[in-house]
Amino acid sequence: MAHTEWEVHGKELVNCNCDYGCPCQFNALPTHGDCRAICGYEIESGNYGGTALDGVRAVMIVSYPGPIHEGNGTMQLIIDESASADQRAAMQAIMTGGDTDDMATMWWVFSAMAPTKLETLYAPIEFTVDVEARTGSLKVDGLIEMSGRPIKNPVTGAEHRVRIDLPHGFEYRIAEIGSASGKSSAGVAMELSDSYGQFAAINLSGKGVIEAAA
Repeated sequence: MAHTEWEVHGKELVNCNCDYGCPCQFNALPTHGDCRAICGYEIESGNYGGTALDGVRAVMIVSYPGPIHEGNGTMQLIIDESASADQRAAMQAIMTGGDTDDMATMWWVFSAMAPTKLETLYAPIEFTVDVEARTGSLKVDGLIEMSGRPIKNPVTGAEHRVRIDLPHGFEYRIAEIGSASGKSSAGVAMELSDSYGQFAAINLSGKGVIEAAA
């Protein structure tokens, strides 16, 4: 089977149902036993073979009845309707683990552990994120609303800054951690409130994190 080379550089905003810190990042079991997440992405530059992906936005919604590695999950993608047919096909391939070494990216893992894949949707996606400031928002009219903000010190009210450093991770090298709330009424429905928020730059290819860019 022909293998298409790809790489993407951009930003992500993720909200999952776990406590701040997300046990998955430490090979621990999820806070509430299950894993549910809304993930927004904006590709600032990138390509899938000869297809440029600059400016493409996408959303991934996932739900697993237990820890992700136990599988049996459900996932759905939303790709910005402004993406061309080639860009749509490229993002669909990348975000379902296509043209990717085994376990090389978070998309490969999420997809492999989610045998139930709902129909991909195409709609306008509003997305903003400032990684260092730990702020961001994601909106897909009628389907998704998510916002992220810094964690606040419960005594002083001051912003609390904490980062996760994963030298051998499959998603990022360093992520800023904050608080986030999100709601999905798409095929994978959920409502999250003041739970784990992740703000990170992503620099990925079919072989994993691109070290020189990360």
